[in-house]
Amino acid sequence: MGVEPVIMSAGELESERAGEPGKLIRERYRTASQVVQNQGKMSCLMINDIDAGLGRFGNTQMTVNNQIVVGTLMNLSDNPTRVSIGQDWRESDITNRVPIIVTGNDFSTIYAPLIRDGRMEKFYWQPNREDIVNIVNRMYEKDGISRDEVTRIVDTFPNQALDFFGALRSRTYDRSISKWIDDIGGVANLGSKLLKRKKDEKLPVYVPPKQTVEALLESGYSLIKEQQLIMETKLSKEYMKNIDD
Repeated sequence: MGVEPVIMSAGELESERAGEPGKLIRERYRTASQVVQNQGKMSCLMINDIDAGLGRFGNTQMTVNNQIVVGTLMNLSDNPTRVSIGQDWRESDITNRVPIIVTGNDFSTIYAPLIRDGRMEKFYWQPNREDIVNIVNRMYEKDGISRDEVTRIVDTFPNQALDFFGALRSRTYDRSISKWIDDIGGVANLGSKLLKRKKDEKLPVYVPPKQTVEALLESGYSLIKEQQLIMETKLSKEYMKNIDD
């Protein structure tokens, strides 16, 4: 698209110093504006997973920095061309307006006036089966998995998020790496094999696994079992099983 974004994460929305995150947002916004002015490229300020930094979950406490960040974002939405980072105001100091794009999972946890209509335009993406097949097909393209095989995998695990299908591939690598570690002497000898080898001794060679439908399905069933265990296991009841005795 030819856009050069300036990116922030939710972890930068909090600091031990009051006011620091709000100032950082203004600085990053001005940086994006300068990309437009100095480089002639489109730019934007992008904040990933904003609900993780500003969202209110249960009894979590609102901090001063949370309030300042919300106020900063609201002010940037309402006055996008007048952005101060602490210097004196000057009439000639006009900032090029750039979009602020935020991503998140649950915007209902964010301060309502910040996300109201007119201040924030919201786009919800819920992929259908065809979208998921297309994306997973691109994900497995270099592994030699055909589109028909991808369709079979997606249909085998319906109602799963896209991350699940990425985890299938990762799981096959995890198993392969665990076997490779065992083959070269186990975890106890891993450090000496990789870091303390002799000068004329070559590094152990790791051969990536060949992805197959069967291996991916096996990983999928393993992940499904883990999901069920998380949903079904009540560790708090196990730890406090004698509380009613």
